Amino acid sequence: MPSSFSRSKSPSLNALKAFEAAARHQSFVKAAHELNVTAGAIAQQVKQLEDWIGCPLFQRSAQGIKLTPESQLALPMLSKAFDQLSDAVMALHHAGKPTEITIAALPSVALLWLSPRLPQLSAMFSDCFFSITAQEYPPNFRREPFDLALFYTDKEIEGVTRILLGKEELLPVCAPSLLRKGLATEMDLKSVRLLHDTVWRDYWRIWLDFAGMTSIDASKGSEFSLYSMALQAAINGAGVLIGRSGLVRDALETGQLIAPFNVRLPAPDQLSLLMPQESPMLHKADLLVDCLRL
Repeated sequence: MPSSFSRSKSPSLNALKAFEAAARHQSFVKAAHELNVTAGAIAQQVKQLEDWIGCPLFQRSAQGIKLTPESQLALPMLSKAFDQLSDAVMALHHAGKPTEITIAALPSVALLWLSPRLPQLSAMFSDCFFSITAQEYPPNFRREPFDLALFYTDKEIEGVTRILLGKEELLPVCAPSLLRKGLATEMDLKSVRLLHDTVWRDYWRIWLDFAGMTSIDASKGSEFSLYSMALQAAINGAGVLIGRSGLVRDALETGQLIAPFNVRLPAPDQLSLLMPQESPMLHKADLLVDCLRL
């Protein structure tokens, strides 16, 4: 079957983007996350580019992919070109929408922490409007059109200013109805359903070890792919969830949830405000932190 590429034509921009991301991450899966496509789509685009060039760009094995000498030679030039293109696109974006502030945030943070604070943010920045995108990974500010990001991380990121928004604690939370049925001891907790978030699946084990409740099997219970779903299940009385103090604060203050045990464990990571080091938003960082501090 003939290739969809012709040697008389240049390769598609999508194929070059797929190769550059896969080469930079040395992973089709990570490239797929960055470009918001499937790993299969990345592999297909890379294969089309390899057909056009006439040689492989990756050594493929059961352990993953490895750059060939040809891809090692091309990667720095392509990365620089895409960075310059991204800078130009961002300049056009800000010129066309000078009052828009774009924010990327972890879905749980976007829904449970950021959304309730949007009225306060809007009042502080009355000449701007906010656009929010929920995603699982911090953005690459050189490649994605975001001004700010809110994610849990304990690592510094090259080219990014990271401002810690405060420390959180891990604590079990449940609906008041469960407490009325009796939930005060290790044996009581052993008799109810544990609720788990997929990403933070280890939090029950960590908290139980910290609390000395070693007789409880932390692997059992119901698991949810979104923290907001697990939280709603806890509010509905389906079981007990390990809450992050920042994300459950509003539900605790309104009485939708209660904390049945007086044992709190410092969270292993911290909510961070991220922005490019050369961002025009840096001079407004103090106002943002005042509004978003945990």
